Amino acid sequence: MKEYLLIILFCAFLFPSVSCAQQKYTLSGTISENQSNETLIGVTVAFPELQTGVTTNEYGFYSITLPEGTYKLRISYLGFTDITQEIVLSENKKIDFFMNEEAEQLDEVIVSENVEKMDIRKPQMSVNTLSIGTIKKIPVILGEADVIKSILLLPGVTNAGEGASGFNVRGGAADQNLILLDEAIIFNSSHLFGFFSVFNPDAIKDVKLYKGGIPARYGGRVSSVLDIFQKEGNSKEFKMNGGIGAVASRLLLEGPIKKDKSAFLIGGRASYAHLFLPLFDIDNTAYFYDLNTKLNYRLNEKNNIFLSGYFGRDVFGINDSFVNTYGNAVGNFRWNHLFSDKLFSNLSLIYSDYYYGLKLDFVGFNWNSGIRNFNVKYDLKHYLSDKLQVNYGINNVYYQFNPGKIEPSNSESGIVEEQLIQKYANEFAAYIDVEQRITDNLSVGYGLRYSHFMRLGQDELNVYANNNPVEFDPLLLIYKEAEPIDIINPGRGTTLSTFGNFEPRASLSYTMTATSSVKASYTRLAQYLHLLSNTSSPTPLDVWTPSGPFIEPQLLDQYALGYFKNLADGDYSVESEVFYKDVQNRIDYIDGANLIANNAIEQVILNGEARAYGLELLLRKNEGNLQGWLAYTLSKSEQRTPGRAAVTDNGRSNLESGINFGNWYNTPYDKTHDISVFVSYDLNKKWSFSSNFTYQTGQPTNYPIGQFEFEGLTIPYYGQRNSERLPDYNRLDLSATLTPRKNSDRKIKGEWVFSLYNVYNRRNAASINFRRNDDTGANEAVRTSIFGIVPAVTYNFKL
Repeated sequence: MKEYLLIILFCAFLFPSVSCAQQKYTLSGTISENQSNETLIGVTVAFPELQTGVTTNEYGFYSITLPEGTYKLRISYLGFTDITQEIVLSENKKIDFFMNEEAEQLDEVIVSENVEKMDIRKPQMSVNTLSIGTIKKIPVILGEADVIKSILLLPGVTNAGEGASGFNVRGGAADQNLILLDEAIIFNSSHLFGFFSVFNPDAIKDVKLYKGGIPARYGGRVSSVLDIFQKEGNSKEFKMNGGIGAVASRLLLEGPIKKDKSAFLIGGRASYAHLFLPLFDIDNTAYFYDLNTKLNYRLNEKNNIFLSGYFGRDVFGINDSFVNTYGNAVGNFRWNHLFSDKLFSNLSLIYSDYYYGLKLDFVGFNWNSGIRNFNVKYDLKHYLSDKLQVNYGINNVYYQFNPGKIEPSNSESGIVEEQLIQKYANEFAAYIDVEQRITDNLSVGYGLRYSHFMRLGQDELNVYANNNPVEFDPLLLIYKEAEPIDIINPGRGTTLSTFGNFEPRASLSYTMTATSSVKASYTRLAQYLHLLSNTSSPTPLDVWTPSGPFIEPQLLDQYALGYFKNLADGDYSVESEVFYKDVQNRIDYIDGANLIANNAIEQVILNGEARAYGLELLLRKNEGNLQGWLAYTLSKSEQRTPGRAAVTDNGRSNLESGINFGNWYNTPYDKTHDISVFVSYDLNKKWSFSSNFTYQTGQPTNYPIGQFEFEGLTIPYYGQRNSERLPDYNRLDLSATLTPRKNSDRKIKGEWVFSLYNVYNRRNAASINFRRNDDTGANEAVRTSIFGIVPAVTYNFKL
C-alpha cells in the first residue's frame, strides 16, 4: 500500500506545478503520410522563435500548450517535405497535418530520428532508431533485409557469430533484451536458427532500440528494449509490394476497408530452399513462414481501435524421423482514446505464445514446450505544457510456463507420457515518467516504476535440507545436485514467492551550444524471467523459467554519460557515450549442468553477479548522396559466482570455491573491440550502392589445457571458464540496387538488388573443436565455419 501511495503523491506533486496565470492554449492533432494516411512516429513539431517543440508519439499524436499569440510552425521529418505555417493561437485548436514524401521511390527514404536537432535538447540518450529504408539498404546474408542483422551495426550491439540467434547489448545476455512487436513480447526473434529474424521488413513501420536511459514505461528485462511497430495499413487506396529472393519471398497487401476511416494490412513470407533438396537426393527440410496482420478503424476524432497479429513457424526435419517445429504467435487489441487535447490514452489487451515441439519417430515420442502470457496495459500521456510531459500507466502480465511434455508418437512406442511441472506467475507494474524542460539549456527526464512479481503455486515442489538445492563437496571442490527431502503439493491457489522492486529512472541533457549537448542517465531495472541456456547463442530448445523460491530476480543499475554534437547544420553528427552496468542475481550453472527436460532446475543453478562497462562512438553522415555511419565500441563484460558461505574481504567464500574459484571471468558475449561501418551511395536514379564492414574481437570460449588416459580413452580437461577466444571476426559485404528507368512509365515499379556477403571469402570460426587424428594419432584443432562468400539476387516490386 505504501508503494502505491508514494506513486499517487508523486503525481499530485507534479500536477499543481503546471498551473499558470498567463492565458495559454493547446494545439494538438495527428500527423500522417498524405499518400496512405499512415501515422508518422517522431515527427518534429517546432516553434523556432520560442525554441520549443514536441514530437509525435507512437500513434502520430502531438500536443503542445503555448501562450496566446501568432507563431511560425515548422513540421519536419527526414525524407518528407517540411510544412511551414503561421498559427494564430487564440483558442485551443486541433489540426491534423499530412506530409508528402520528397521523392517517390521504391524504398523508403532514410529516416533517422536520433539525428534531429531537437534530440540535442532531449534528455533521452542511448537510443537508436532505424527506418525500414535504411534496413533494406544494408547488405545481409542471402539478400534478405533483416531488422536484427541491421541493429548489429550499431555501437554496443553484437551477437554470437554468423547464424547465431539473438543479440547482445552492452555486454548483456540475449535473454536480457525485451523485444516487442506492437507491444507484444517476442520470446524468440529468429528464423532458421538465427539466419533470419521474424520481422518482415515490409510490414514494419518503426524500429527503436533503447540501450540505456530506458523510460519507466518499459520493464521486465535488464539489458535493452527493442520496440517495433507494424504499419497500420493504407486507408486511401489499395497497395501491394513484395520481393522474390534466392531462398524466400514475401508479399504485403494493404488498403482501405472504408476510405479514410479504416484499413487492413496483411503480409506473408515463406522460404522455399528446401524444395530443391530432393533434386540432390536429400530428404531433409528446413523452412519458415510467417504472417503479419493489422486492422484499424477510426470510430471518431477521439477514438481509434487496432487489431494486430503475428504468426510464425520454423520447421526443420531429417527424413521425417526427426521434425522440429517452433515459433511465435501474438495478438493485440488496442484502443486509443483522447480524453482532451492534452491527455492521450491507450488500452492494450495482448496475447503472446512461444511454442517449441519435437517429433522423434525413431524413439517413438513427441515433445512439446513453450511459454505464453496474457498482458493488460493502460498507458496515458499528458501534455501538460510545452515544458512538461508526463507518461503514466499500469500493466499486468500473467505467465504460464510449460517446460516440456513427452507423449508417445504411436501405439507401438514404449514411451510413457510425462508432463514436466508447469509453472505460473503474475507480474504487475505501475509507472510514472516525466520529461521536463527546466531552462533553455537544461532538460531532465525522471520516473519511477514499481514492479511486483508473484510466483504462483504448482502441482509439485521439492523441499531440500536447509532450503539448499545445490550441495558443495569440499573434498572434490565441486557442486552437485542435492536430493530432495520431501515433495509437497502447494496447488495453484497458493503463492510460492513474491518480489517487489522500485525502479527509478533519471536522465538529463545540458545544451552547451545550439549544436552540442552533454547527457547523463541512471536506470534501475528488474527482470523476473530467466532463459535456461548454457550456450553462447540461444537455441529454440532453451526454456524460460520464472523467479521463485530458489531463483532471485535480476537487478540492474546502469550509469551512462554522453556527448552529442551536430556538425555542418546537421549534415554530420557525433555521438559518444560511456556506460557502466552492474547486475545482481545473474544465474550461473554448476559444472556438468543438465538443462534439458530437467524437472528440478534449481539443483543446477547458482546466483552470481555480472558487470559490463565501455565506450561507444557513432559518427554519422546524414545528408547527400553519400550517407552512412562508423560505429566503434570498446567494452568489457564479466560475471562471477562466489561461494554462498561467508565471504572474505576479496568477495570470495572461504568455505566454497564458487565458479572459477569465485573470480571474475569473461561472459560468452564479451567483445573487447567492435567496429562497424555502413555506407550507402546514390549514383543516380538508376543505381545505388551499399556496403558494410564488421570487425569484432573473437568470442570467449574454452579450449582443453591437458588430457589424461582412462581405460584406453583420452579424456581432455579444461581450465577456467571462457579463458580463451576464437579468432577475431571480420567481414565485408556489398550490394547494388538497379531501378530500371522504365519504372516511371509503369504502374508496377520494381528494382533488382544484387548482393555479395563476405566478399573476400573469410572463413570466420563459428567454433573450434579438438580431436585425435585417426591416421596420425595426433591431436588437432578443427575450425567450423558457416559461410564463405555468398552471392544473392532479390527482385522487389511495388504497386
